[in-house]
Amino acid sequence: MGTKMSAREMAAATPGARDRVIDLLRVASLGTVVFGHWLMAAVTVGGDHRPAVGNLLAVEPKLQLLTWFLQVMPVFFFVGGFSHALSYRSLTRRTGAPAYALFLRARLQRLLRPTMLFVAVWGAGALAVQLAGGNGALTDVAARLVAQPLWFIGIYLAMVAFTPPLLRLHERYGWGAFAALAAAAAAVDVLRFAAGVPYVEFLNFAFVWLAVHQLGFLRADGRLRRPAVLAAAGLAGAVALVAFGPYPLSMVGMPGEKISNMAPPTAALLCHGMWLIGAVELLRGPMSRAVARPRVWRAVVTANGVAMTAFLWHLTAMLGVYGAMLAAHVSLPAPASTAWWLQVPLRIAAAAAVTALLVAVFRRAEQPPAPAPAGRAAARRGAAPAAALGVTLALFGVLGLSMVGFGGLLEGHSAVLVAVRVTAPVTVLMCAAGWLLVETAGRPARPV
Repeated sequence: MGTKMSAREMAAATPGARDRVIDLLRVASLGTVVFGHWLMAAVTVGGDHRPAVGNLLAVEPKLQLLTWFLQVMPVFFFVGGFSHALSYRSLTRRTGAPAYALFLRARLQRLLRPTMLFVAVWGAGALAVQLAGGNGALTDVAARLVAQPLWFIGIYLAMVAFTPPLLRLHERYGWGAFAALAAAAAAVDVLRFAAGVPYVEFLNFAFVWLAVHQLGFLRADGRLRRPAVLAAAGLAGAVALVAFGPYPLSMVGMPGEKISNMAPPTAALLCHGMWLIGAVELLRGPMSRAVARPRVWRAVVTANGVAMTAFLWHLTAMLGVYGAMLAAHVSLPAPASTAWWLQVPLRIAAAAAVTALLVAVFRRAEQPPAPAPAGRAAARRGAAPAAALGVTLALFGVLGLSMVGFGGLLEGHSAVLVAVRVTAPVTVLMCAAGWLLVETAGRPARPV
């Protein structure tokens, strides 16, 4: 009752039926994103002695092809679909009826708790710096940049929120549900690029990522039987769209580009996700053999226990390393130069060390809650609407914060979220209110 297990004990207690490859993919995908951010960051100091953070891919456009391997967020959302399907079905069996609020709270506790701690720490720190009049060039950049990866949290919240209805569509139509979402994503791009319909592109934040999520449902039911076909179709589609359409080569956002495959997502990114998911499915055999080894599995279990905390704080660590270098008057070579590449291993090692320190400080927020008492758990009356409102507030709060950042808390800096202007204080309040609603609405009323 409430006893915390070590990673070794958790690894040893893993049920034989657990799909360990899914856990490996979750860790590997987040780890690849973190590494990519560390690698692509290019900090320079201009003639006015003010630092600026650029993107290596903008300096060396030929390297943009690497994003076809390093843009692995589709794999993470695919893994999410697999896990959400199993979790919702398991909870429904235990409660004897659909339990939306219980499901939201169960799936979002280990996501929202570390996220809200991150928001609280950064918000308080940024406000303290601004009150003290200590704003500087790197401080301003950091306050904006560290919040950008929160978009991923917002999309994940939407996936959890839409799991029950989309799972029902999957159970009824199977591949047809995925095809419908993919067709909707393609239609949005046609309306966007051919007809010039304003704001329609934002619909693909839902259609593209939920289509990838739907592939996770198919994986959960053992219906991804021909991953080679999925990979080939996705790769052919992505190549054709980039070669003959208006889509850029990079599968991540680039500074100053008129069209991005990421924000909002495009049909090209969906095809990229299809080929990447097909490719990792083709490697399922070797990955299964790897995670069957006790040492490898213990490492995966350990990493899974801190993965979200590491993801939230890795940019803080990277900017801290650059800040220390500037404070120590260490020369920053021109990005992509020989000296710059020689410095990369040292910078990444330092960022990894600082991230590990931050994880050690903040990891408790990600620890799983104590097991629920035995017996069925009943949802509170009216819990589902309250939980739905909570996840909606959290979703828009997190997405808004990813755009406006933590800078300008006192000056009222704002950003446009779809068609609504939001400020940092408003988005923080939305996050907090949404989290509290999900937490309270999802508490079981009683064991029965």
